[in-house]
Amino acid sequence: MKKRQKEFPIPISEVPLIDTHCHLDMDVYTGDLDEILQRAYRHNVRAVITIGIDADSSTEAVNLASQHEMVFASVGIHPHDVDSIIDTSLPMLADLAQKNKERVVGYGEIGLDYVKKYSSPENQRRQFRNQLALAQDLQLPVIIHDREAHEDTLTILKEKSPLRYGGIMHCFSGDIHFADQVLNLGLHISIPGTVTFKNADSLKEVAKNIPLSSLLLETDGPFLTPHPFRGKRNEPLYVLYTAQEIAKLRDIPLEELAKNTSQNTVELFSLDILPNL
Repeated sequence: MKKRQKEFPIPISEVPLIDTHCHLDMDVYTGDLDEILQRAYRHNVRAVITIGIDADSSTEAVNLASQHEMVFASVGIHPHDVDSIIDTSLPMLADLAQKNKERVVGYGEIGLDYVKKYSSPENQRRQFRNQLALAQDLQLPVIIHDREAHEDTLTILKEKSPLRYGGIMHCFSGDIHFADQVLNLGLHISIPGTVTFKNADSLKEVAKNIPLSSLLLETDGPFLTPHPFRGKRNEPLYVLYTAQEIAKLRDIPLEELAKNTSQNTVELFSLDILPNL
């Protein structure tokens, strides 16, 4: 018997969606990236921010953004890789951002990760501070990675506040109390596809209750694929499932959720797109 094909949410005909965080430079996208972007565009995902996590991926993110009109880039060094930072690393990223101002719209992802500890926690904290300072010098919003490091992340963000150009707590993993503290710092909260998982009660509460003006959407592709494709490669199109779940949680039309999250993204990253919002 032929398996029934999974259905996509009904495309939003007038209101675009934006995937604020995807790793399009990763090898899993190499063979069919054009098709992936076309598929997303057909379903009204109109922009994707591809994220730098080290010098090479930041360079490739900028290259991809220069080749695809709907793709924008960030630059930065992920906490996993900060032990590899040398004297020329951050100046190189600064130069890359300054020479590509029209395509580089954010700095990150940066932050703390106390799960893997591929880099020492002490150096993670040091380089988090250094990169937050650089992002301010470059006048870019920051994209923050925080995994089981809530207390130290907040401490450092408070030290560096106010972050004049704003930022995102990417792939939010805290509870509503932590969300309130993040919002008090003037940051946005980005919700990934894990909000569609049955056991994601804490994240569902956050997605339901934070102000709509502070909410963004992301895939974190190729990771964290939402239901019903969990376990498969994630891609920008699937931000539709995240949007659909959050709209259901908030009891608002999908179009309203899309319009607000896209407007938030356009304003935060100063994107020169989507004039109809």
